[in-house]
Amino acid sequence: MAETVTLKGPQDYDTRFFGHPRGLATCFFTEMWERYSYYGTRALLILYMTAAVSGGGLGFSVMKAGSLYGFYTAMVYLLALPGGWVADRILGQQRAVIVGGVFIAAGNFCLASSSLTAFYTGLACLMVGTGLLKPNVSTIVGQLYGPEDKRRDAGFSIFYMGINIGAFSPLIVGWVGEEINWRLGFATSGIGMLIGVIQNLATNKYLGEAGRYPSTTGDLQRDRSEKRIGIIGMVACLGVLALFGVLASTGTIQVTAEQISNGLGWVLVVISAAVFAWMILGKGHSLEERKRAGAILVLFIASAIFWAVYEQAGSSLNLFAKRNTNLFFSALAPGFLHRVVPGFLAGKTYPASWFQNVQPAAVLILAPLFAWLWIRLGNREPSSPAKFSFGLLFVGLSFLVLVPAASGMNLSPYWLFGSYFLSVVGEMCLSPVGLSAMTKLAPARAMGFVMGVWFLSISIGDWLAGKAGSLFESMPLKELFGLSALVPIAAAVVLAVLVKPTKRLMAGVS
Repeated sequence: MAETVTLKGPQDYDTRFFGHPRGLATCFFTEMWERYSYYGTRALLILYMTAAVSGGGLGFSVMKAGSLYGFYTAMVYLLALPGGWVADRILGQQRAVIVGGVFIAAGNFCLASSSLTAFYTGLACLMVGTGLLKPNVSTIVGQLYGPEDKRRDAGFSIFYMGINIGAFSPLIVGWVGEEINWRLGFATSGIGMLIGVIQNLATNKYLGEAGRYPSTTGDLQRDRSEKRIGIIGMVACLGVLALFGVLASTGTIQVTAEQISNGLGWVLVVISAAVFAWMILGKGHSLEERKRAGAILVLFIASAIFWAVYEQAGSSLNLFAKRNTNLFFSALAPGFLHRVVPGFLAGKTYPASWFQNVQPAAVLILAPLFAWLWIRLGNREPSSPAKFSFGLLFVGLSFLVLVPAASGMNLSPYWLFGSYFLSVVGEMCLSPVGLSAMTKLAPARAMGFVMGVWFLSISIGDWLAGKAGSLFESMPLKELFGLSALVPIAAAVVLAVLVKPTKRLMAGVS
């Protein structure tokens, strides 16, 4: 086995990509194509599962589809935790990204099959692949900058623009899936990920040493012991899952999608408790690392609440767009603006999945403004906890504005436009800031792991968003949307009160 080395930072002050390191472009386009695949598939998933079999769908109930959607999106981010560890201790971030991309492409092509077994296999491949790719490409971005490099937050904002360019994929994937063939839509997502893998292989020389090798604690015996225990644990988990799958497929045990989803919820609680117990109370951590782990916990809870609301874009709001919203092109230009709608669009509708493009469009508008704003504010720039509080407030408002229209039918699409815009204002205050904060708060020996912890918070949020989607038919929408507004707004108030204590726990990290 090749000897492991400590991860190295940037070798010089590289400004070849719009004033940032050239390697940022490699990460930018890798993440762009991964998000193209993810958001394209996500836009179709719950619609495909609930579509009638006669229309090429799976014919699942909303309860089952929402539970599966939440399970899939939660596992995608939950597996970022072992994915970060695998990169830290075995592969290095660069190799983990490539392997993850191959799994993602394979998963989408499995979804393109007519076999139900291939459908579930495809979801499994997508979970594993995203768990390997997603946390580690973000970690590489952080390693492109030195500890005192002021460009880091702005760099993550640029990186975040790549995410949201890729998130425009429902324009293509959604249209192909809804208007031509569901399975061809999934294949389109797979092709996008293949392009991303090829691009990364062609340009990863610009990443230098960032994420090239596994990290080391400096104690070779300890490294080997941790690696051995980790591999045994992962093999055991995979074995249990495989056995469970065989028993369920043969009818030996009877389980429902709802039961599996509920079980995952408990697993997420247990894992979160275990992770933070180890980070705060475990041996071998300095006092500063324990304090920073406390700060990560505060941001973790805020993040989980935020994504539980935001990620309903792919569950409850996707169904709301399909069932409650006027999808005629003429509704986009009401009243006196009808004359500007081209004649050939008269009487025609657009895919409900196209609403998934509103958020990335808003990000492309707002990301450079926020990147400029944080630099412009200088010493007056809000701290990370304060930005998180603003993020929670705006995502709560995004659902509050929908409450008056919640029980209506054939509604104007501008209700969703306004909601999505407010959610993106919140996103700009929380998501890129959270990515940046994790790379600054994480110990150098566990950067991939801590990035996995960040994605664990998103996993919990996605699971909750799936649960919300499963309630779309059984709970009055005014109550569902009202609750989705109340919880993050209340959390924003609590976090605002905790800003100063959290800053003290961050031990000098802003």
